[in-house]
Amino acid sequence: MTRYDLDASEETDGSAVACDGPRELLLTPREVPLGGVRGMHVTRALPQRHLPMVGAWCFLDRFGPQEALMRVDPHPHIGLQTVTWPLTGAVRHRDILGSDVIIGPGTLNIMTSGHGISHSEYSVGEEPAPIDALQLWVALPEHRRHGTPDFQRYDHLPMLDLPADLGPDPEITVVAGELGGVRSPADMHTPIVGAQIRIAPGSRVRLPFHPEWEYAVVALDGDIAVEAGAEGQPYPLRTMDLLYLGLHRTGVEVSSREGALIFLLGGAPFDDEIIMWWNFVGRTHEEIVEARDAWEARDTDRYGIVPGTHNTERIPAPPLPKVRLTKRRRSELPPHTRRSPGITG
Repeated sequence: MTRYDLDASEETDGSAVACDGPRELLLTPREVPLGGVRGMHVTRALPQRHLPMVGAWCFLDRFGPQEALMRVDPHPHIGLQTVTWPLTGAVRHRDILGSDVIIGPGTLNIMTSGHGISHSEYSVGEEPAPIDALQLWVALPEHRRHGTPDFQRYDHLPMLDLPADLGPDPEITVVAGELGGVRSPADMHTPIVGAQIRIAPGSRVRLPFHPEWEYAVVALDGDIAVEAGAEGQPYPLRTMDLLYLGLHRTGVEVSSREGALIFLLGGAPFDDEIIMWWNFVGRTHEEIVEARDAWEARDTDRYGIVPGTHNTERIPAPPLPKVRLTKRRRSELPPHTRRSPGITG
Protein backbone atom coordinates (compact mmCIF):
# COMPACT_ATOMS: atom_id res chain seq x y z
CA MET A 1 0.00 0.00 0.00
CA THR A 2 1.18 3.50 -0.76
CA ARG A 3 1.75 6.12 1.91
CA TYR A 4 -0.58 9.11 1.74
CA ASP A 5 0.77 10.81 4.85
CA LEU A 6 4.19 12.37 5.18
CA ASP A 7 5.37 13.34 8.64
CA ALA A 8 8.52 15.43 8.36
CA SER A 9 9.60 14.59 11.91
CA GLU A 10 9.26 10.89 11.20
CA GLU A 11 11.21 11.15 7.97
CA THR A 12 14.09 13.34 9.09
CA ASP A 13 14.44 13.13 12.88
CA GLY A 14 17.66 11.36 13.82
CA SER A 15 16.92 10.18 17.37
CA ALA A 16 16.25 6.45 17.73
CA VAL A 17 16.77 3.76 20.32
CA ALA A 18 20.24 2.22 20.32
CA CYS A 19 20.40 -1.48 19.52
CA ASP A 20 23.13 -2.73 21.84
CA GLY A 21 21.35 -5.05 24.26
CA PRO A 22 18.00 -6.03 25.76
CA ARG A 23 15.34 -3.32 25.70
CA GLU A 24 11.72 -2.98 26.77
CA LEU A 25 10.49 -0.03 24.74
CA LEU A 26 6.69 0.03 24.64
CA LEU A 27 5.43 2.14 21.74
CA THR A 28 1.87 3.22 21.00
CA PRO A 29 0.65 3.27 17.38
CA ARG A 30 -0.99 6.21 15.67
CA GLU A 31 -4.02 6.47 13.41
CA VAL A 32 -3.39 7.66 9.86
CA PRO A 33 -6.47 8.65 7.82
CA LEU A 34 -6.10 7.97 4.12
CA GLY A 35 -9.10 10.15 3.28
CA GLY A 36 -10.52 10.85 -0.16
CA VAL A 37 -12.90 8.45 -1.86
CA ARG A 38 -11.17 5.53 -0.14
CA GLY A 39 -12.65 6.44 3.23
CA MET A 40 -10.01 4.29 4.92
CA HIS A 41 -7.71 4.63 7.87
CA VAL A 42 -4.65 2.68 8.96
CA THR A 43 -2.93 2.11 12.28
CA ARG A 44 0.83 2.58 12.06
CA ALA A 45 3.13 0.74 14.47
CA LEU A 46 6.42 1.22 12.58
CA PRO A 47 8.41 3.38 11.95
CA GLN A 48 8.33 5.56 15.02
CA ARG A 49 10.51 8.46 16.07
CA HIS A 50 12.63 6.31 18.38
CA LEU A 51 12.40 3.08 16.40
CA PRO A 52 12.92 3.26 12.63
CA MET A 53 13.52 -0.47 12.13
CA VAL A 54 13.45 -3.93 13.70
CA GLY A 55 16.02 -5.95 11.79
CA ALA A 56 15.21 -5.19 8.15
CA TRP A 57 11.53 -4.47 8.94
CA CYS A 58 10.99 -0.74 8.39
CA PHE A 59 7.21 -0.30 8.12
CA LEU A 60 4.04 -1.82 9.59
CA ASP A 61 0.51 -0.62 8.91
CA ARG A 62 -2.75 -2.33 9.76
CA PHE A 63 -5.66 -1.32 7.55
CA GLY A 64 -8.68 -2.44 9.51
CA PRO A 65 -10.71 -3.91 10.94
CA GLN A 66 -13.19 -1.77 9.01
CA GLU A 67 -15.66 -1.81 6.16
CA ALA A 68 -14.13 0.00 3.21
CA LEU A 69 -13.75 0.08 -0.54
CA MET A 70 -10.03 -0.04 -1.21
CA ARG A 71 -8.91 1.76 -4.35
CA VAL A 72 -5.14 2.17 -4.32
CA ASP A 73 -4.12 3.18 -7.84
CA PRO A 74 -0.72 2.32 -9.35
CA HIS A 75 2.19 3.67 -7.30
CA PRO A 76 5.94 3.00 -7.20
CA HIS A 77 8.41 1.39 -4.81
CA ILE A 78 12.20 1.14 -4.71
CA GLY A 79 14.63 -0.58 -2.35
CA LEU A 80 12.13 -2.70 -0.41
CA GLN A 81 9.88 -5.73 -0.23
CA THR A 82 6.17 -5.37 0.50
CA VAL A 83 4.70 -8.11 2.68
CA THR A 84 0.89 -8.25 2.62
CA TRP A 85 -0.77 -10.46 5.24
CA PRO A 86 -4.63 -10.33 5.21
CA LEU A 87 -6.55 -11.09 8.40
CA THR A 88 -10.07 -10.54 7.02
CA GLY A 89 -11.45 -9.92 3.54
CA ALA A 90 -9.78 -10.04 0.13
CA VAL A 91 -7.46 -7.75 -1.84
CA ARG A 92 -6.66 -7.82 -5.57
CA HIS A 93 -3.01 -7.16 -6.40
CA ARG A 94 -1.74 -6.28 -9.87
CA ASP A 95 1.79 -5.25 -10.85
CA ILE A 96 4.01 -4.60 -13.85
CA LEU A 97 5.25 -8.21 -13.86
CA GLY A 98 1.78 -9.39 -14.89
CA SER A 99 0.79 -10.59 -11.43
CA ASP A 100 -3.00 -10.46 -10.99
CA VAL A 101 -4.01 -12.28 -7.80
CA ILE A 102 -6.59 -12.16 -5.06
CA ILE A 103 -5.34 -12.83 -1.57
CA GLY A 104 -7.20 -13.52 1.64
CA PRO A 105 -6.43 -14.75 5.15
CA GLY A 106 -3.62 -17.27 5.28
CA THR A 107 -2.20 -16.21 1.91
CA LEU A 108 1.05 -14.27 1.68
CA ASN A 109 2.04 -11.78 -1.03
CA ILE A 110 5.68 -10.67 -1.23
CA MET A 111 6.68 -8.12 -3.85
CA THR A 112 10.36 -7.23 -4.25
CA SER A 113 10.81 -3.81 -5.82
CA GLY A 114 14.53 -3.88 -6.55
CA HIS A 115 15.41 -0.81 -8.63
CA GLY A 116 11.76 -0.03 -9.34
CA ILE A 117 8.24 -1.47 -9.57
CA SER A 118 4.66 -0.21 -9.55
CA HIS A 119 1.47 -1.97 -8.50
CA SER A 120 -2.16 -1.42 -7.50
CA GLU A 121 -4.38 -2.80 -4.75
CA TYR A 122 -8.17 -2.91 -4.96
CA SER A 123 -11.03 -4.40 -3.02
CA VAL A 124 -12.87 -7.30 -4.59
CA GLY A 125 -16.28 -6.00 -5.65
CA GLU A 126 -17.73 -2.52 -5.93
CA GLU A 127 -19.19 -2.07 -2.45
CA PRO A 128 -17.50 -1.49 0.90
CA ALA A 129 -16.71 -4.80 2.59
CA PRO A 130 -14.97 -5.97 5.77
CA ILE A 131 -11.20 -5.74 5.46
CA ASP A 132 -8.32 -6.16 7.87
CA ALA A 133 -4.72 -6.77 6.88
CA LEU A 134 -1.11 -6.07 7.76
CA GLN A 135 1.13 -4.28 5.26
CA LEU A 136 4.82 -4.54 6.09
CA TRP A 137 7.94 -3.36 4.33
CA VAL A 138 11.40 -4.91 4.46
CA ALA A 139 14.44 -2.84 3.51
CA LEU A 140 16.56 -4.55 0.87
CA PRO A 141 20.32 -4.90 1.47
CA GLU A 142 22.86 -3.40 -0.88
CA HIS A 143 23.37 -6.57 -2.92
CA ARG A 144 19.64 -6.80 -3.83
CA ARG A 145 18.19 -3.30 -3.80
CA HIS A 146 19.37 -2.41 -7.32
CA GLY A 147 18.19 -5.69 -8.86
CA THR A 148 15.15 -6.66 -10.90
CA PRO A 149 11.64 -6.72 -9.40
CA ASP A 150 9.95 -9.95 -8.35
CA PHE A 151 6.59 -11.17 -7.01
CA GLN A 152 5.79 -14.26 -4.95
CA ARG A 153 2.53 -15.67 -3.59
CA TYR A 154 2.21 -18.44 -1.00
CA ASP A 155 -1.03 -20.19 -0.11
CA HIS A 156 0.55 -22.62 2.36
CA LEU A 157 3.01 -21.57 5.03
CA PRO A 158 4.78 -23.72 7.63
CA MET A 159 3.67 -23.99 11.26
CA LEU A 160 6.03 -24.14 14.23
CA ASP A 161 5.14 -26.88 16.72
CA LEU A 162 6.02 -25.21 20.03
CA PRO A 163 4.79 -26.74 23.31
CA ALA A 164 3.22 -24.30 25.75
CA ASP A 165 4.60 -23.98 29.27
CA LEU A 166 1.02 -23.72 30.51
CA GLY A 167 -2.29 -24.47 28.80
CA PRO A 168 -2.92 -25.34 25.14
CA ASP A 169 -0.12 -25.00 22.60
CA PRO A 170 -0.01 -21.87 20.42
CA GLU A 171 -0.69 -21.79 16.68
CA ILE A 172 2.40 -20.26 15.06
CA THR A 173 2.58 -19.47 11.33
CA VAL A 174 6.06 -18.63 10.07
CA VAL A 175 5.18 -15.97 7.51
CA ALA A 176 8.69 -14.85 6.57
CA GLY A 177 12.20 -15.94 7.52
CA GLU A 178 12.87 -18.44 10.31
CA LEU A 179 11.61 -19.15 13.82
CA GLY A 180 12.53 -22.11 16.01
CA GLY A 181 14.19 -23.93 13.10
CA VAL A 182 11.11 -23.63 10.86
CA ARG A 183 11.60 -21.57 7.71
CA SER A 184 9.08 -19.85 5.44
CA PRO A 185 9.48 -20.55 1.69
CA ALA A 186 9.37 -16.82 0.92
CA ASP A 187 12.59 -15.40 -0.53
CA MET A 188 14.04 -12.90 1.93
CA HIS A 189 17.44 -11.25 1.62
CA THR A 190 18.52 -10.68 5.23
CA PRO A 191 18.30 -12.88 8.37
CA ILE A 192 14.72 -12.17 9.46
CA VAL A 193 11.49 -13.46 10.97
CA GLY A 194 7.85 -12.47 10.73
CA ALA A 195 5.40 -14.81 12.45
CA GLN A 196 1.72 -14.79 13.40
CA ILE A 197 1.14 -16.35 16.81
CA ARG A 198 -2.26 -17.26 18.27
CA ILE A 199 -2.14 -17.70 22.04
CA ALA A 200 -4.87 -19.88 23.53
CA PRO A 201 -6.88 -18.66 26.57
CA GLY A 202 -5.07 -19.31 29.82
CA SER A 203 -1.80 -20.32 28.19
CA ARG A 204 1.81 -19.26 28.45
CA VAL A 205 4.55 -19.98 25.94
CA ARG A 206 8.23 -19.14 25.58
CA LEU A 207 9.16 -17.85 22.13
CA PRO A 208 12.70 -18.85 21.01
CA PHE A 209 15.04 -16.07 19.85
CA HIS A 210 18.45 -15.82 18.22
CA PRO A 211 20.51 -13.79 20.74
CA GLU A 212 22.21 -11.84 17.94
CA TRP A 213 18.87 -10.70 16.48
CA GLU A 214 16.59 -7.90 17.64
CA TYR A 215 12.86 -8.51 18.14
CA ALA A 216 9.53 -6.80 18.71
CA VAL A 217 6.05 -8.09 19.57
CA VAL A 218 2.97 -6.40 18.08
CA ALA A 219 -0.45 -7.04 19.66
CA LEU A 220 -3.19 -7.65 17.08
CA ASP A 221 -6.18 -8.83 19.15
CA GLY A 222 -7.02 -9.98 22.65
CA ASP A 223 -5.09 -9.54 25.88
CA ILE A 224 -1.39 -10.24 25.82
CA ALA A 225 1.37 -9.95 28.41
CA VAL A 226 5.07 -10.22 27.60
CA GLU A 227 7.41 -11.14 30.47
CA ALA A 228 10.55 -9.42 29.30
CA GLY A 229 11.98 -7.36 32.15
CA ALA A 230 15.02 -8.13 34.26
CA GLU A 231 12.77 -9.61 36.95
CA GLY A 232 10.24 -11.09 34.53
CA GLN A 233 7.66 -8.36 35.09
CA PRO A 234 4.81 -8.51 32.54
CA TYR A 235 4.27 -5.83 29.92
CA PRO A 236 0.56 -5.74 29.04
CA LEU A 237 -0.02 -4.69 25.44
CA ARG A 238 -3.06 -2.98 23.95
CA THR A 239 -4.12 -3.51 20.33
CA MET A 240 -1.31 -2.56 17.92
CA ASP A 241 1.11 -1.68 20.71
CA LEU A 242 4.67 -2.59 19.78
CA LEU A 243 7.07 -3.83 22.45
CA TYR A 244 10.67 -3.55 21.22
CA LEU A 245 12.87 -6.12 22.94
CA GLY A 246 16.34 -5.34 21.61
CA LEU A 247 19.21 -7.84 21.37
CA HIS A 248 20.88 -10.56 23.44
CA ARG A 249 17.81 -12.58 24.43
CA THR A 250 17.27 -16.32 24.02
CA GLY A 251 13.51 -15.79 24.21
CA VAL A 252 10.57 -14.25 26.06
CA GLU A 253 7.44 -15.57 27.76
CA VAL A 254 4.06 -14.47 26.39
CA SER A 255 0.71 -15.24 28.00
CA SER A 256 -2.98 -14.46 27.67
CA ARG A 257 -6.01 -14.81 29.92
CA GLU A 258 -8.73 -14.74 27.23
CA GLY A 259 -6.67 -15.56 24.12
CA ALA A 260 -4.70 -13.28 21.81
CA LEU A 261 -3.22 -12.85 18.35
CA ILE A 262 0.24 -11.29 17.99
CA PHE A 263 2.79 -10.72 15.25
CA LEU A 264 6.47 -11.24 15.97
CA LEU A 265 9.06 -9.16 14.10
CA GLY A 266 12.77 -9.87 14.26
CA GLY A 267 16.05 -10.15 12.46
CA ALA A 268 19.72 -9.31 12.40
CA PRO A 269 20.30 -5.56 12.87
CA PHE A 270 20.30 -4.02 9.41
CA ASP A 271 23.76 -3.20 8.07
CA ASP A 272 22.90 0.20 6.57
CA GLU A 273 21.25 3.37 7.80
CA ILE A 274 18.33 4.07 5.48
CA ILE A 275 16.32 7.00 4.23
CA MET A 276 12.63 6.18 3.90
CA TRP A 277 10.44 8.73 2.13
CA TRP A 278 6.98 8.10 0.67
CA ASN A 279 7.21 4.63 -0.95
CA PHE A 280 10.98 4.63 -1.36
CA VAL A 281 13.81 3.17 0.72
CA GLY A 282 17.23 4.52 -0.23
CA ARG A 283 20.56 5.58 1.21
CA THR A 284 20.94 9.19 0.03
CA HIS A 285 18.81 12.27 -0.54
CA GLU A 286 19.85 12.32 -4.19
CA GLU A 287 18.69 8.74 -4.72
CA ILE A 288 15.22 9.56 -3.40
CA VAL A 289 15.01 12.68 -5.58
CA GLU A 290 15.99 10.65 -8.65
CA ALA A 291 13.36 7.98 -7.92
CA ARG A 292 10.64 10.59 -7.41
CA ASP A 293 11.57 12.46 -10.58
CA ALA A 294 11.46 9.22 -12.58
CA TRP A 295 7.94 8.46 -11.32
CA GLU A 296 6.72 11.97 -12.06
CA ALA A 297 8.27 11.76 -15.56
CA ARG A 298 6.29 8.52 -16.15
CA ASP A 299 9.49 6.55 -16.68
CA THR A 300 8.07 3.22 -17.86
CA ASP A 301 11.55 1.74 -18.29
CA ARG A 302 11.97 1.94 -14.54
CA TYR A 303 8.40 1.55 -13.19
CA GLY A 304 6.49 -0.06 -16.08
CA ILE A 305 2.70 0.13 -16.48
CA VAL A 306 0.32 -1.99 -14.41
CA PRO A 307 -1.76 -4.15 -16.83
CA GLY A 308 -5.37 -3.06 -17.08
CA THR A 309 -4.49 0.55 -16.34
CA HIS A 310 -3.17 3.48 -18.30
CA ASN A 311 -0.14 5.59 -17.47
CA THR A 312 -2.55 8.36 -16.47
CA GLU A 313 -4.05 6.18 -13.70
CA ARG A 314 -1.50 6.66 -10.98
CA ILE A 315 -0.87 8.21 -7.60
CA PRO A 316 1.31 11.30 -7.97
CA ALA A 317 4.36 11.71 -5.79
CA PRO A 318 4.00 14.27 -3.00
CA PRO A 319 6.30 17.29 -2.91
CA LEU A 320 9.67 16.77 -1.31
CA PRO A 321 10.24 18.54 2.00
CA LYS A 322 12.20 21.77 2.00
CA VAL A 323 14.91 20.12 4.07
CA ARG A 324 17.49 17.54 3.09
CA LEU A 325 16.39 13.99 3.85
CA THR A 326 18.69 12.42 6.44
CA LYS A 327 19.41 8.89 7.57
CA ARG A 328 18.03 7.42 10.76
CA ARG A 329 20.87 7.15 13.28
CA ARG A 330 20.17 5.35 16.50
CA SER A 331 20.99 7.10 19.76
CA GLU A 332 21.08 5.92 23.35
CA LEU A 333 18.02 5.42 25.55
CA PRO A 334 17.77 3.81 28.99
CA PRO A 335 17.77 0.00 28.78
CA HIS A 336 14.30 -0.41 30.34
CA THR A 337 11.59 2.02 29.28
CA ARG A 338 7.87 1.57 29.92
CA ARG A 339 5.15 3.45 28.09
CA SER A 340 5.79 7.19 28.10
CA PRO A 341 4.18 10.08 26.15
CA GLY A 342 7.69 11.21 25.28
CA ILE A 343 8.48 8.07 23.33
CA THR A 344 5.20 7.20 21.64
CA GLY A 345 4.50 7.91 18.02
